[in-house]
Amino acid sequence: MKSGFINDSLIRKNLENGKGASKAEIREIIAKSLAKNRLEPEETAKLLQVTDSELLEEMFHAARQLKKDIYGNRIVFFAPLYIGNKCINNCLYCGFRRDNSSIVRQTLTKEELEEQVRILESKGHKRLILVYGEHPYYDADFIADTVNTVYNTKNGNGEIRRVNINAAPLDVDGYKILKKAGIGTFQIFQETYHYDTYKLLHPEGDMKSDYEWRLTGLDRAMEGGIDDVGIGALFGLYDWKYEVMGLLYHTIHLEEKYGVGPHTISFPRIEPAIDTDFYNQTKYKVSDEDFKKIVAILRLSVPYTGMILTARENPEVRREVIPLGISQIDAGSRIGIGGYTKDDYIPDKEQFQLGDMRSLDSVIGEMSDNDFLTSFCTACYRSGRTGENFMCKAKPGEIQNFCEANGLLTFKEYLLDYASEETKVKGEKIIAKELETIEPNRRKLIEEKIKLVESGERDVYF
Repeated sequence: MKSGFINDSLIRKNLENGKGASKAEIREIIAKSLAKNRLEPEETAKLLQVTDSELLEEMFHAARQLKKDIYGNRIVFFAPLYIGNKCINNCLYCGFRRDNSSIVRQTLTKEELEEQVRILESKGHKRLILVYGEHPYYDADFIADTVNTVYNTKNGNGEIRRVNINAAPLDVDGYKILKKAGIGTFQIFQETYHYDTYKLLHPEGDMKSDYEWRLTGLDRAMEGGIDDVGIGALFGLYDWKYEVMGLLYHTIHLEEKYGVGPHTISFPRIEPAIDTDFYNQTKYKVSDEDFKKIVAILRLSVPYTGMILTARENPEVRREVIPLGISQIDAGSRIGIGGYTKDDYIPDKEQFQLGDMRSLDSVIGEMSDNDFLTSFCTACYRSGRTGENFMCKAKPGEIQNFCEANGLLTFKEYLLDYASEETKVKGEKIIAKELETIEPNRRKLIEEKIKLVESGERDVYF
């Protein structure tokens, strides 16, 4: 392995040395994090080894506090949209793998894509992540065409204002094409940072078999002008403590080389997939309790980075971990090709199983019950608050001055245009409650823009 920023022996050394840290040491590390400072690998390694229940609760409490300090009570909503499931890889854990004959291979036509987008807009979605199998057919030009189709598809007041991408790593020229198409975040999950496990699970000859090409995929994205990138690991492929260290080292690498780390970190857990035995065979499944630790420790380690929790997880788990540092979730999701066409769609031939099949409105209602402010905000991306410009505001916690206001405005849009009557009542209470916490002069400016939304204007933002 050529890359220097994922060093197996160093990760193992850190994890071993992290054992036996005193309570005082752990509390010093927590205090550093609460001051909104990114942790060093040696410090994160010590948090990973904590088993004391008292200290764990202090870590959870700190994670909750950090999330509030930097992002407020805001939860950003998005939806995944699977464009096509052609794939030439044979990843042993994935339902989309090349040799899985149980999967029906499909790619949305332009007309089918427009239909899916209109359905999502009719529910109230404003931001999507487009997902593609890894196949030469889904090259940069193809992806750019689908992005343009999404942006150009409108449905009444509905429009998609932010398109993020999850696709195979590209070369620099490919990323430049996507930059011109106006994409937001480009997301690549390394799956596992453990080299030997990666090579075992991704057979030679596939697009994905080159560990180094995938690991440096976001370097090329940065060089191609994409300043918001997302990293992730699929927990359950290897030891979860090792993967957390890999995510942190990847973050540090991007910060040191490009001046800005990942815009988001994702941490999906392995789920069963059709005609795929890996889930039943792996010895690295992550328990719900350890999953809580992963979320809390990542929030403490990288206080200012967005953290995504998907509908892979069931509602009970989502309720537990969202307060520990989550800033983005999906809802009403369908991961089959064309899966949004029917409300009663039940997946049977998909990449993996979803845990939370509730509607967008239902989840938003629950978020309101729990005093979270729903946001569909995309203002930062269209106001130049991306990359380093975003992070210089996120790190000291100043970004919520924009995010809170714009979250209120986009939530008001949702309540007026799409919400059920029950959710509308709950949502208006949350808006009123949030406004009460805002300094009077600033509150007046926000209320003026809310009146514009009430009068029929849309896409009003700071």
